[in-house]
Amino acid sequence: MSLLHLKFSNIFGPDLKRDTFGVIETLAIGAAGSLTFQWLELPGGLISGAMIAVGIAAISGRPMALPPIMAHIILMTLGLSLGSMVSPQMLSNMASYPLSIAILAASTFCATFGSSLYLQRVHAWDRTSALLAGSPGALSQIIMLANEKGADVAGIAVVQTMRVIILTAALPIILATFGLGSHGAALMRAAPATPLALTVLAVACVGTACLLRLLKFPASWMFGAMLGSGVLHGSGWITGGLPGWAYATALIGIGTLIGTRFARISARTLLSHMVAALGSFAAAIVVSAIFVAIVFLTAQGRFGDLVVAFSPGAMDAMLALALTLHIDPIFVGAHHLARFIFVSVATPGIVHLFGRPQVDADD
Repeated sequence: MSLLHLKFSNIFGPDLKRDTFGVIETLAIGAAGSLTFQWLELPGGLISGAMIAVGIAAISGRPMALPPIMAHIILMTLGLSLGSMVSPQMLSNMASYPLSIAILAASTFCATFGSSLYLQRVHAWDRTSALLAGSPGALSQIIMLANEKGADVAGIAVVQTMRVIILTAALPIILATFGLGSHGAALMRAAPATPLALTVLAVACVGTACLLRLLKFPASWMFGAMLGSGVLHGSGWITGGLPGWAYATALIGIGTLIGTRFARISARTLLSHMVAALGSFAAAIVVSAIFVAIVFLTAQGRFGDLVVAFSPGAMDAMLALALTLHIDPIFVGAHHLARFIFVSVATPGIVHLFGRPQVDADD
């Protein structure tokens, strides 16, 4: 019995073992929030509804959590869905990405320092904490680095999480208001692939995701599935994708997963850092908007694609928005992967060079 119990724990993770009801409650609240937002016909409602409902429940003290295997399945389903949007024309457009990716690197660097400067000057944060809070994306790596450097982990987590929540909730509404993205309903009515094609897709996505995982590739579950599905669709070997209900499930799942990020943040901690989070977000958005305008004026690209690609949010959340808003997933994926790698590689060096504690004049 103990061996079976250990295997169960290893496969499904400690959260499910400790509180199965908490997982069921998390999924139910996420689904209820999604359906409510969808009923209200809010753009991106399936994602933002689940995210906001689960986030509120988590802050209220409910045990919001999903087991690792479920999170991996959600991310692979999202990757498969994104890959099914790939076409040969999208692949041919990749030659124009290097310029915009180079500008994205500059945007990430400037947004990090702009957000950091705000936190230091307005809220008196130390430089190390401010730099880590201002760094967009790669939250897991940022938190580990914050622990190593003795930075304000709670404040960094609030600033980073609020940035993701605000972007995920606001971007669909903003893009839809200005006609820069189509509603996800059209995508969900796309003809599903045949059962044989779906089987081939599933095998290819799982296999590619596991391979990238072994290679320690960033965001391997999502990008591996996206790569496997994208190659099959981009080459024309397979047409169609998941049925509409599966697309909806993937969007609800990713919104629920994002919402669980609030599970480790108390209401008191959230409120104490709320103003800093909002101000830091505003600084990052202003800088990012300047670079979006530069790319739009100097390079080819749809404005809606650029907005999502340059938004300083979490990679999984921004790619989910690309799916529901029918934004070019290859363009958005390439840029957010580049940002993820840039932040993961550059942030430790930036903190080492610029994150030294400030010395008072009296010292």
